[in-house]
Amino acid sequence: MSIRLEHLNYIYSPKTAYEKHALRDICLEIPDGEFVGVIGHTGSGKSTLIQHFNGLIKATDGKLFYNEENIYEPGYNMKNLRNEVGLVFQYPEHQLFEVDVMSDVCFGPKNQGLSLEECEARARDALKLVGLKEKYYRSSPFELSGGQKRRAAIAGVLAMRPKVLVLDEPTAGLDPKGRDDILEQVAFLHRQTSMTVILVSHSMEDIARYADRIIVMNHGEVMYNDAPKAVFAHYMELEQAGLAAPQVTYIMHDLKEQGIPVDTGVTTVSEAADEIMKVLEKIR
Repeated sequence: MSIRLEHLNYIYSPKTAYEKHALRDICLEIPDGEFVGVIGHTGSGKSTLIQHFNGLIKATDGKLFYNEENIYEPGYNMKNLRNEVGLVFQYPEHQLFEVDVMSDVCFGPKNQGLSLEECEARARDALKLVGLKEKYYRSSPFELSGGQKRRAAIAGVLAMRPKVLVLDEPTAGLDPKGRDDILEQVAFLHRQTSMTVILVSHSMEDIARYADRIIVMNHGEVMYNDAPKAVFAHYMELEQAGLAAPQVTYIMHDLKEQGIPVDTGVTTVSEAADEIMKVLEKIR
């Protein structure tokens, strides 16, 4: 088991006038190699949750195990944890700071104590994985487009060879093509490397398309933790929590109410198209 949380709580500014209980009694397991989506309205606790995974935030109480070791035990090697659990923040281009892309991507491996040759080899591998062309390697990261900056920032984390990749809204602010490119690249990484991917997103369509499992956060608690089909079956409850299911969920339910016997459990556009064609063939 890669990551396991047991009764984890987190309180911002405890015992002050600004006290806020951000996470309440969180119990979760995330196995190795899974692609997990985390969704929730603003302030639901999803970003606070994922910042616990590499020890950036320490729980107020509860336990967090990585590979069966409690990271809060005295003497636990937090540096090794952060080498293995890579966190890409929202607007990751704000993490870019070096004179060129290659130097920026080499920064993490360099801090792991690797030689310059090893750093550059890892950086090249990571940049190829994220699909950034070689002609940009010696360019300033600040001259890149928004989507290219995201790729460079993700490469900087990948160059450290993490076993878990955590992405907090990696497509925020991008146009539709840029968003699709980044998510397709993340899905490709997951298939190629079998690393665990934890993706925070506001887009139900994106989560439905890529995630094996969805964790829904609501007021600091886990509201649902299940496969996309099972989670989006509760679309009315999700609406009450300030969320919405993918548009195809509403379309399929509308068709069902009109007497067309479609499966309302489909979650992606391609699945919906296949289901509608199958039903139309039966009707004919």
